[in-house]
Amino acid sequence: MSDSLPARDVFLVDVLEGLRAPQKTLPCKYLYDARGSELFEDICELDEYYPTRTELAIMESHAPEMARWIGGDVFLIEYGSGTSRKTRLLLDALEHPAVYVPIDISAETLARSADVLRKHYRDLEVLPLCADFSGPLALPQAHRKTARRIVYFPGSSIGNFPPADASAFLARMVEQVGPSGAVLIGADLKKAPALLERAYDDAVGVTAAFNRNLLRRINRELGGNFPERNFRHEARWNADEGRVEMHLVCVEACRVEISGAAFGFEVGESIHTENSYKYEIEGFESMAAEVGLEARDRWSDPAGLFSVHYFEVSATGTGSRRA
Repeated sequence: MSDSLPARDVFLVDVLEGLRAPQKTLPCKYLYDARGSELFEDICELDEYYPTRTELAIMESHAPEMARWIGGDVFLIEYGSGTSRKTRLLLDALEHPAVYVPIDISAETLARSADVLRKHYRDLEVLPLCADFSGPLALPQAHRKTARRIVYFPGSSIGNFPPADASAFLARMVEQVGPSGAVLIGADLKKAPALLERAYDDAVGVTAAFNRNLLRRINRELGGNFPERNFRHEARWNADEGRVEMHLVCVEACRVEISGAAFGFEVGESIHTENSYKYEIEGFESMAAEVGLEARDRWSDPAGLFSVHYFEVSATGTGSRRA
């Protein structure tokens, strides 16, 4: 696919390719339009959704330790920045942070967050980048001199990548930060399936609205005619793959058209919209080591629900798998 295609055309190609697959799929990155980003912020406040409050508690307790590892005058890059809520805890702890590049696929959310940060951190050069961070990135040129680059990837978004893709993504981080760089990253840990499924299928239906909003977006932006009421949100724990899956399950047979392409849906057929892989600490650190990231420190909550890892590029780190 050409990178020069307009965003709408890329969206359309991805949707049509996904719905033509034997197991119909839609890329999870398209969940995050302006409305989707708002709904995700609501999800983060839910009782069932433990990752956000758990990671916030870790950051509140340990941000000064993280800042000592990171050092001063850094060029901080954040993937999937959203409202940068956790980032402010880190910025407050850092010594003279120089440049901050928040990267997000939602232009509206990114612009609002960048405006707030510029007002709050007057000495910080804030350079927002609206982009799909899962692909190659050209970072904006900073004016301020910086000591080194740091990638900050909070939340559990690394879990949206299959293991091989997660490894490749970590390798791109190594290339992005360079030999003196480091990565601060969150990882959701394996736990009881019932707790995981509740986190992705809350009682009041916010996650269901978040998932079905993707159908509404297709209707609005691509001329689709999905009957949203015909699709039920479902979260499934896949023990063999070690992941929570989000699906939109057809409850009433229908025929959908999108920009001239037609798709039939039978009762019980699903559209697979998101994966969230869960890790064990040792396994996550081993995956990082394979691409040249050396584990220097990590922090977790008392219940072992979530972990935050600090890696530095090792002396032999090349951003690719080593034999």
